Amino acid sequence: MEFDNIGKPLTSFQEHYPDTIPDLFASENDHMPSQSFSTSPSKTRDFYVSFRREAISLIFQAQFSCNFDPFVSYLAVNYMDRFVSKQEITQEKPWLSKLLVVASISLAAKMSNSPFSLSHIQGEEGFNFDAQTVHKMEVLILDTLSWRMRSITPFSFLCFFVSLFELNDPTLTQALKDRASETIYSAHNEMKFLEFKPSIIAASAILSASHELFPLQFSSFKASISDCQYVDTESLLKCLNLMQEMVMMQGYESILETVSSSRTPMSVLDRHFMMTNSESDNTCSNTTTTTTTDAIAVAEKRQIKRRKLSDFCSKSGFQISQSNQW
Repeated sequence: MEFDNIGKPLTSFQEHYPDTIPDLFASENDHMPSQSFSTSPSKTRDFYVSFRREAISLIFQAQFSCNFDPFVSYLAVNYMDRFVSKQEITQEKPWLSKLLVVASISLAAKMSNSPFSLSHIQGEEGFNFDAQTVHKMEVLILDTLSWRMRSITPFSFLCFFVSLFELNDPTLTQALKDRASETIYSAHNEMKFLEFKPSIIAASAILSASHELFPLQFSSFKASISDCQYVDTESLLKCLNLMQEMVMMQGYESILETVSSSRTPMSVLDRHFMMTNSESDNTCSNTTTTTTTDAIAVAEKRQIKRRKLSDFCSKSGFQISQSNQW
């Protein structure tokens, strides 16, 4: 499939455009799930929670199998969320989850210029689809998303928000970006963050990371972002509170996992991007000025990511001839 109408492929999640910041803020709503999705009936949302959890697990398995950059998985989930918010899906067609995941990963890999094969994406278990079927689903996704595949994500705003802090040490700046990136990836797994704009998620992740790495500067950093003309303060505070709760919960889960004598396997979704939080607790309680060495040490420990494949039920192969008819 050609992408001439979309634009050049993305090369990295760090790609950003400092000269088009106003355009990014003005266009980010077009790259989110539709607003009606967040207010859909509880029954529909409950079904999508289960659907999305399984789909993300499949996406992580494909990432592991194909050795994709994590941003490929991020894009795939973004496409999936936006598609499902505009196209009704039902429980009567269990193959749809797998087909949607495969097509979303395929599109994300193409947009990131990442080599892949459909066999590696699909794995050996469950439903498997031929190239023509996947192509039909790709076209449906493209049409549904109005061919807006160069998604505006929280990563598009990281450099902008970091620049508001005027950090003079490049090492500290990179440590802040890295920790914020980890938090953004983790937040993408949670349904509760779908209501927030990419810019708000980015700002919240930066503040959450700064609270861990530079606790004494947190108040000034928070003021800098709150004063930004593009940021809705109420939405920012709501997202930040949820994000800090998420980070704290992940810390507790990591500690429990470490001290547990029984190594019970967890799902890919539960374990993805899980990191130890005890170092940040020590940092926040320190009343002295945070040093470069301390910040780097915390950031390096935060880099540890654990990935495991989760098992899913083996199903017989299935060919779909009418993939555009739900």
